[in-house]
Amino acid sequence: MYYYRLFGLNVRSGIALPEGFELQNTNAPIDVDIELNHRSCEFEASGEPAGFEAADGEMRFRVPETALYRIAGGSRVEVTPWPGAEEARIRLYLLGSCMGALLMQRGILPLHGSAVVIEGKAYAIVGQSGAGKSTLAAAFASAGYPLVTDDVIAVSVSHAQEASKVYPSYPQQKLWEESIEQLGLASGEYLSVYQRVNKYAVPVRSRFHLEPLPLAGVIELSEFSEPEPEIRSCTALEALHVLNVHTYRNSLVPLLQLNEWHFQSIARLASQLPVYQLRRPANGFTAFSLVNQIVSLSLGR
Repeated sequence: MYYYRLFGLNVRSGIALPEGFELQNTNAPIDVDIELNHRSCEFEASGEPAGFEAADGEMRFRVPETALYRIAGGSRVEVTPWPGAEEARIRLYLLGSCMGALLMQRGILPLHGSAVVIEGKAYAIVGQSGAGKSTLAAAFASAGYPLVTDDVIAVSVSHAQEASKVYPSYPQQKLWEESIEQLGLASGEYLSVYQRVNKYAVPVRSRFHLEPLPLAGVIELSEFSEPEPEIRSCTALEALHVLNVHTYRNSLVPLLQLNEWHFQSIARLASQLPVYQLRRPANGFTAFSLVNQIVSLSLGR
C-alpha cells in the first residue's frame, strides 16, 4: 500500500501515484481508500465511449482500454484495469475525473483550473481548455509565486464569515511544448501526457505550496483579438455564471443529485470574493505581463 496527501485528504492507495506527496505519518486517519481490483472479468470490454452512471451514492464510469472506476461515499475508489492498460493512462483518469467526483461527494467544490499563491492567499485561474491557465500558473511559479494546484482546484466553501480554502493537489503541471519553451523550461526531461505528443508532465516540487490557503479571488482567463490584455470585475450574476461553467466535470452534478448543494456553494463563493474576467491577446506570449497585472490587482495597486 502507498500513502499520500492529496487535496487535503489522507489517501491510502493500492496503486502507486508518483505525482503525489507521500504521507509521512502512515498512522494518521485515512480519508480515502483507493483499491485495485484484479478481477478484470468484471470489465466489459465493449469499446463504448467513456460513460458515467450514478446510483445509491456511487459514481461509476468506464474508459475503454483503460479501467472501470467506482467512487463511493467520498471515501473509496475502486479501480479495475483493462487488461494490459498502461499505468499512466489509469492514473490520468484517477487523479482527474475520479477525484473530481469524490470531492463533490465530500461536499468540496472542484473548479477547473490552476491556483497560485500571492501574499499568502490563493488565487484561482479558471477558463476553457486552451485558454492558457496552466501556462499562466507556470509563469507565476517562475516569477516566485508558488503553485497550489493544477487542473482540479479543491475549494472548501465556508459557511461562516471566514474565507473559503483551497487545498493543494500534487506538484505537477501539464504544459504544451510551446509553453515549456517560452517559459524557459526546455532544459528538463519531461514525460509526455498520455496520447498527447506535445503536452508534458512538468514536476514543480520546489515551487509548490503544501498547506491549504484562503481563496482570495477567481480569475476567468480567455483569449481575444485585441493587442492588449483587458481585465474587469464581474457582476454578481456574471460571477455565478463563471463558477458554474468552470466547475470541474459539472455534468456530474445532476448525476450525483447535488444540484442544490452546487448552487448554494457557488452562490456563497460568489458573495465572498471578487471574480474577474481577464482577456489575453490571442497572438504573442503575454504570460509574464499578465502575472504583473494580476499581482497589482491583488495588492490593490
